[in-house]
Amino acid sequence: MTTGALPRDAADPPAASPPPSPTADYLRGYLAKLRGGDMGVLPALLGLVILVTVFSVMRPRFLSAGNFANLFTQGAAVTVIAMGLTFVLVLGEIDLSAGFASGVCAAVAAVLMDSHGAPWYLATAAALLTGAVIGMAIGVLVAKLGIPSFVVTLGGFLAFQGVLLMIVENGKNVPVRDKTILAVANNSMPPWLGIVLAALAVGAWGAAQFARDLGRTRRGLAAPPRTVTAMRVGALAVAAGVGVYALNLERSHNAAQVSLRGVPIVVPVIVVLLAAGTFLLRRTAFGLSLYAVGGNREAARRAGIDVDRVRISAFVICSTLAAIGGIIAASRANSVDPNTGGSNVLLYAVGAAVIGGTSLFGGKGRVLDAVVGGAVVAVIDNGMGLMGYSAGVKYVVTGSVLLLAAGVDALSRKRAEAVGLR
Repeated sequence: MTTGALPRDAADPPAASPPPSPTADYLRGYLAKLRGGDMGVLPALLGLVILVTVFSVMRPRFLSAGNFANLFTQGAAVTVIAMGLTFVLVLGEIDLSAGFASGVCAAVAAVLMDSHGAPWYLATAAALLTGAVIGMAIGVLVAKLGIPSFVVTLGGFLAFQGVLLMIVENGKNVPVRDKTILAVANNSMPPWLGIVLAALAVGAWGAAQFARDLGRTRRGLAAPPRTVTAMRVGALAVAAGVGVYALNLERSHNAAQVSLRGVPIVVPVIVVLLAAGTFLLRRTAFGLSLYAVGGNREAARRAGIDVDRVRISAFVICSTLAAIGGIIAASRANSVDPNTGGSNVLLYAVGAAVIGGTSLFGGKGRVLDAVVGGAVVAVIDNGMGLMGYSAGVKYVVTGSVLLLAAGVDALSRKRAEAVGLR
């Protein structure tokens, strides 16, 4: 009998611990970002879910096919203007003239079509050019002369009301009769086309995500696990599928004579603008420069960035998108009048961008924030309207949500500074 021999299990080396899961590591990193104050669009998404749930319970008609489609057309113009404001807010600037600038651009297009017989594409090009010129003028005054953007755009807010009155001849209602322009906010695509476009959009976005992750991995940079990316693509596919299915339901009360089905044409317009704006901000040197200038202007200048050019370009983009928003608003109203782009348009647009997660302090924001924030504003306005609340109550609730979003942004920045992320 051998003495001093160790038991078999004592002599064996300890079992190796299983390797850490990349997905688990990614989720832990994401939770750490949330604890550090970088919550992104998550608060707005949670708020949107809560609002939709509350309104659906209190007014079942809120989730009807007709009202679901109306949400898109109702909030489209504000959402597009909010997309443009995102570029300016990322700089830490503001554009108070975007609302009436959209009205001026829409009036230019309407007058050209109604009084001068211009085709829709020339009128639209003139409106976009008008928006670009407005943005260029504002940008030069802010960047080259050093006038605060609040003062410049407040002056524009007042001046563009007068310009709009002069274009529409002091109160005249200019009708929009062109079928192409009217179709933007009033017509829907054939059901099959909505399905095809949704599939193409999800496929293109998914391919872009996997290509981005592969490129980062090849360069030795951190990239989300493929499981996480696949879950994101799957979630988008489910959301797009449910949305297209709901919009393809019959919405007409007299379907035997007039059928009303399909995705509203304004939806792919917003999707295209979202994709283009996201690419510009996230995948180009200009977008990176925009964040750098918004984060620290002097550091960006010392890094060789043409700060003035970036600031002017941001205002040009903002006003050009405002022109598109104005055309959408004119399409929905079938006309342009002195109130186009006025009333609560600017307030809702700024609120949409901030509610979605764009910071008022600069350096943080995405075009997606404007879309989610625009959805929140549209849901509040639509849902409270169905419940019979007055305009005063709507303003109080929307303003409270805006203050809450701004408070979350301020607390997030303090938390990020406390943990050393800023």
